[in-house]
Amino acid sequence: MQRLNKNIEALVASYGRYGLVNQTGGSNLPSRDSIEDILHGLDELIFPGFRENEGLDHDNLQFITAERVYHIARELIREVEKSLVFSYRKPDSSEGEKNACGSEGCHAAAELIVNDFFDELPQIRYALALDMKAAFKGDPAAKSTEEVIVSYPGFEAITVHRLAHFFWVREVPLIPRIMSELVHGSTGIDIHPGAQIGESFFIDHGTGVVIGETTVIGKNVKLYQGVTLGALSVKKEEADKKRHPTIEDDVTIYSGATILGGQTVIGRGCTIGGNVWLTESVPPYTMVYTKTDQVVKTR
Repeated sequence: MQRLNKNIEALVASYGRYGLVNQTGGSNLPSRDSIEDILHGLDELIFPGFRENEGLDHDNLQFITAERVYHIARELIREVEKSLVFSYRKPDSSEGEKNACGSEGCHAAAELIVNDFFDELPQIRYALALDMKAAFKGDPAAKSTEEVIVSYPGFEAITVHRLAHFFWVREVPLIPRIMSELVHGSTGIDIHPGAQIGESFFIDHGTGVVIGETTVIGKNVKLYQGVTLGALSVKKEEADKKRHPTIEDDVTIYSGATILGGQTVIGRGCTIGGNVWLTESVPPYTMVYTKTDQVVKTR
């Protein structure tokens, strides 16, 4: 016991020495468990009848939807408020950030953001309907659109990304990253919530896909497993610059391809072969592939 007491003293001393403590007396940070529950509730709200053990019908759909919306809204407001308070209290926050909601105005700001989110949710569902159709059309193994919804990890990752991206655009700290990392853990697909992704997006198989913060992806783009849309090595002070590539409409990128750099643009209609490494732009309607350790481009 004496040895444990010494260990406790050393551990508490490390709190002051190394930080990494959410200070006692301050507001809690957003709860990872709560965000996971919210995502589960949103999943049921976006895809009614797909996740529940109990069936839905026309008579109870309105009631169940209203019940879910009010419950999720309450939970989201609480977690968003925590995030805004965190931003307000950060020692390195600018005066603009601190004045954004004020220590007592964060609840009202959280309510406004969450109301705006539910305003946007039908449009998010529309975008996901296009993603679902792209997955069904793009994968010969898909036997039904229902199969895509209930079993495709790429579609799951895209669903969470479209939710997280809303909060990223609204500059809500912490929550978008928690959302993206939760789905990263369950699918192996890492999409930064800041990435801009157009409609009809499909990730086939998906394991090991990485899409960086400033990536811009157009419409009707298809990625396979192991694709990286990443950054060249940059300094921390350049974090606000565009560091990740732009992928224009109607591009297919096969497994293991790596495309790096904020100035790199993959033109419309390109096909990027497996295991290709690119740090320069590719003109539209070009096929890029490797042959005897050389990169070949054909149009």
